[in-house]
Amino acid sequence: MAFSLTSLDVLVVLFAAIGYLSWKLYRFLAVVYGSPLRVLPGPPSPSLVYGNLKQMFSTEGTTLPDEWFQQYGKCYVDHEFFMTPRLWTLDPLALNHVLTHESDYARPEVNLRDLANTLGKGILFVRGDKHRQQRRIMNPAFGPMQVRDLTEIFVKKSNELRDYWLHATKAGPTVINVNADLSKMTLDVIGQAGFGYDFNALNLEGKPTELSLAFRKLFVSTSGGQTSVLGYLTSWFPILAIIPSKRRKEIASAAAVIRRVGMQLVAERKAAILREASENHKDGVERKDLKGRDLLTLLIKANMAKDVPESQRLSDADVLGQIPTFLLAGHETTATASTWALYALSQRPEIQQKLREELLSVDTDTPTMDELNALPYLDAVVRETLRLHSPITFLVREAKKDDVIPLSEPFTDRYGRVHKEIRVAKGNKVALPVIAMHRLKEIWGEDAMEFKPERWQQPPEEISAIPGVWGHLLTFIGGPRACIGYRFSLVELKAIMFSIIRGFEFEMPMPLEEYQIKTAPLQRPSVRNAPEKGWQLPLLVKPYKGAA
Repeated sequence: MAFSLTSLDVLVVLFAAIGYLSWKLYRFLAVVYGSPLRVLPGPPSPSLVYGNLKQMFSTEGTTLPDEWFQQYGKCYVDHEFFMTPRLWTLDPLALNHVLTHESDYARPEVNLRDLANTLGKGILFVRGDKHRQQRRIMNPAFGPMQVRDLTEIFVKKSNELRDYWLHATKAGPTVINVNADLSKMTLDVIGQAGFGYDFNALNLEGKPTELSLAFRKLFVSTSGGQTSVLGYLTSWFPILAIIPSKRRKEIASAAAVIRRVGMQLVAERKAAILREASENHKDGVERKDLKGRDLLTLLIKANMAKDVPESQRLSDADVLGQIPTFLLAGHETTATASTWALYALSQRPEIQQKLREELLSVDTDTPTMDELNALPYLDAVVRETLRLHSPITFLVREAKKDDVIPLSEPFTDRYGRVHKEIRVAKGNKVALPVIAMHRLKEIWGEDAMEFKPERWQQPPEEISAIPGVWGHLLTFIGGPRACIGYRFSLVELKAIMFSIIRGFEFEMPMPLEEYQIKTAPLQRPSVRNAPEKGWQLPLLVKPYKGAA
């Protein structure tokens, strides 16, 4: 039977489309011009299209929010695209409210839609009940016992990096871009510890694997979307997603490789688990068998166990979705944190030597997790690095309903009125100023901008109000969406520092002013006179004479 559109049908479709677009436009204008946030003080916007965004991402360093907090108070508003207001607050009660009301303040869809649709619904991209289910199932995979078992991989790969640099410096002190090599090393770690895959990124002779190349393409594609007008408009008008873009094509191409290799990895793990059960004369897998060297194997075993309830299982699609999630969340952030640790230690040779002496007091180059965690100065250096040089400088949440945010102290709006709370409307954004909170002088003291591990011997009592899941810091945030892998990251970072600080001395081969810091979206270093080389941290690396 053939159907044909009448003039009435066309009119109905046309009016429906006009009605939908009109409603979307009304919602957009309500968020932009009807927002209760507009009464807050804040900096002027240099652009009607970009608001303060380009100002944020083009300004050298990461202190612009600090300056605005100092000028406008602990609560201020800047603007995103088309003058859309965005709340910034240092008030700990307000931050706690946003972080603990996960369903009311979700990650902005504009930042996640393309990735979630392309990579699958891993724990990084899901919300609500789905997120709670995945987190409950995955928590054991990131618990202390599992991280203790994975420490062997962290140490092994850290020692491989040490050997790699010994080879590079065999002719004498050498300038090395430590950021690039740390990125390769942490990619190898997440490959092995995450899903038993060898990226071969740090191999002196081997070539990068197909998955390694795909991931690097994916990361480059996703790191440039902070100031995309099309991406922002697509969040309001999803039909715009049909417009082709270079970024979407690159994400889709990389994701196709990741999905194909991921499906192969899942199939191989299932076959290996069944083969192991058969060799042990078992009829399938049970809860007591839930042990695995890598996180993916552990999740698959949990899915296959006969005595695990259906509610405690992930679908195959959900398991597959965790692979790019492990890569995105567990690779570049740790590489960046260890890069900043070396940046700080290279400026403070006395701190570097004090740390080295503590590490050399351990009579093994393959420490356990407990041995790494028993080193107080190493712990202090890691904490101070993640305070002063947190890889992620700020995060953004979007209000899913009209709400009132409580405050621990009042603020004065641009009209001179005093408020004890902040009203937000559905669609308003709230920025969580991670690095600004870590440098707030009224909490950390006048030396807040100084790299000083000794401050952790007796940290200020005021930090107890900061709503973080670890160390009274916002590095791993807090609340229901706190970083599930923070233990993994901390022990890996300690393993890296243990191996390379014992083996080498690090110095800056050029004046400090030759280095610059940009945020896009991680804060990373580069060299002022070599912008074409991208993110890099060249340091003079020389073997430590007392290491042997």
